[in-house]
Amino acid sequence: MNAYHPLTEAEAIERARAVPGFFAPGAELTSREIGDGNLNLVFHIQEPATGKGIILKQALPYAKVVGESWPLTLDRARIESEALIIQGRLAPGLAPKVYDYVPELALTVMEDLSDHVIMRRGLIEGNMYPLFAQHIGEFLARTLFFTSDFGMNQQEKKLQTGRFINPELCKITEDLIFDDPYTVSPNNNYDPAIEAEAAALREDRELHAEVARLRYGFLTKGQALLHGDLHTGSIFVTPESTKVIDPEFAYYGPMGFDIGAVLANLLLNAAAQGGRIEDAAKLNDFRAYLLDTVVGVWNEFETRFRALWAEHAVDRMLRESGYLDIFLRELLQDTFGYAGCKMVRRIVGLAHVADIDGIPDADLRNRARRVSLAVGTALIKHHRSAASIEDMRTIARREIARKEG
Repeated sequence: MNAYHPLTEAEAIERARAVPGFFAPGAELTSREIGDGNLNLVFHIQEPATGKGIILKQALPYAKVVGESWPLTLDRARIESEALIIQGRLAPGLAPKVYDYVPELALTVMEDLSDHVIMRRGLIEGNMYPLFAQHIGEFLARTLFFTSDFGMNQQEKKLQTGRFINPELCKITEDLIFDDPYTVSPNNNYDPAIEAEAAALREDRELHAEVARLRYGFLTKGQALLHGDLHTGSIFVTPESTKVIDPEFAYYGPMGFDIGAVLANLLLNAAAQGGRIEDAAKLNDFRAYLLDTVVGVWNEFETRFRALWAEHAVDRMLRESGYLDIFLRELLQDTFGYAGCKMVRRIVGLAHVADIDGIPDADLRNRARRVSLAVGTALIKHHRSAASIEDMRTIARREIARKEG
């Protein structure tokens, strides 16, 4: 029973029963496999009589999106479980509770978030989440600050870095985000209608130089413990609540990668809504909300990060030298660059976003792809001169107007 194997639904139910004090003895339980990601099985175990539920997430030894020809380490399940526990401790209420981790099965047992929705789905449907910028800004500030040399014992940070090396999943990021979209790769996946734009990515040497800078930062800047894959499909929301899930790509890397990932997905949705909302006034209003949220996320992050620095910075030399302003300026620039890279990969790379791929009309779908590429490449090229988060709003508005005419 304990040797690794993919769980059946019946086995998942028995595992759920074993969680101390959760379900009443003998309770009738049901199981549904709900995993829609690329790497895992996810079981929702529920007691129909009460509606009480729990989630079991099991890592598969291969990428589900490709199959057994793409093997993956099961250690990512340990990394995810440990990252969730750290994030839940540092940002209470903003990550699901972990009840158990079963290493031999690469299995994490965690809080059921059925009363939330995946943020990507909610945004596709045109829903607004007024507290999201505040919540995710707090999550980013606290998890990044307190796992960095600014906010934790620096020797302990070195030891913690070793527990989150995560080479196999980092390799996926390194290839799919910072290499494949800019060359001919069997991993690329895009509509032939945007071949001209894909070719332009491959031929743009200025763009390649900027992506190379960002790639090198991803390889070498071990600033803080990242979530590593912080898109709107990894966030559950309600109008009052935000929960960050799925940190199996967690590793010590550049802080701007996590912040940029969140902002990129808001911008991808802004690009997509041009093919979804027909009423011009409603479209303008929803895009204004999305761009306000982009600005709000950064501003909330920066405000909270500065407050944490003032109260908790552990390094006297860094704290007293005025370095914080220098650091945050560089971090903003990293955020622009990584946001751009995230946008580009979602259009021509292996894994796309439903925001755009689900647009019913092919012409509008490809227009949204062109908008996304224009915004993404502009962010990459502009990233080292970014002076304010308002620059990101300006770039997005300009490229949307230019591509939608």
